Amino acid sequence: MKILLVEDDAMLAAAIRERARQEGLALDHAGDADGARLALIDNAYSVILLDLGLPGESGLALLRNLRAAYNATPVIILTARAQMSERIAGLDAGADDYLVKPFEFSELWARMRAVTRRSEGKTVPTLTCRNVVLDVARQAVTCDGRPVTLSAYEYRTLLAFMERPGHIIARSHLQTLIYGADGDVESNTIAVFIHQLRRKLGEDIVETVHGQGYRLGRGADKDVA
Repeated sequence: MKILLVEDDAMLAAAIRERARQEGLALDHAGDADGARLALIDNAYSVILLDLGLPGESGLALLRNLRAAYNATPVIILTARAQMSERIAGLDAGADDYLVKPFEFSELWARMRAVTRRSEGKTVPTLTCRNVVLDVARQAVTCDGRPVTLSAYEYRTLLAFMERPGHIIARSHLQTLIYGADGDVESNTIAVFIHQLRRKLGEDIVETVHGQGYRLGRGADKDVA
């Protein structure tokens, strides 16, 4: 079992890390949402332990973004917020379980075992556009059966189009889908990502609709499954 702990309390994080080490479990620690996203780019985790009261972007917002991106990794919320409304909000956002601080480590390990058991057999979409296949669970892309290496932002760009076949996506909306609501990027960055997708997956993978934005290439929308 490999765990991602997203917690800004250094003392609590150190305690959980030490107990995980004693249990023979691998644990990565991120102190905020940005650190968690970076960890998730390069690693697959069995479970995410998520604090809600993070600095900057909240844990709840991070959770919603993960589920919107089809990340089905089990999430257990760890928080001092014991109100029923807080629990409901966390579960509605996609959490698998909720544990109020302070807690016993034995209970935390038991809950981790339970959510990972429940997650077995869950499926997430595989999106197909002619010769291009996007495996959402593995965040992997193939073209004509061959793996294609995409950067994290190129992947998010492709995912945005393949989730919305036939729809024109304005540049400003595409920027939000890739970077989030607070994303601040240079004016030509989106064009660079699209250029890279065309180079790696074929010139017709993304079509420019002048004056409106971009969409999955003509003929591709009817083939997306």
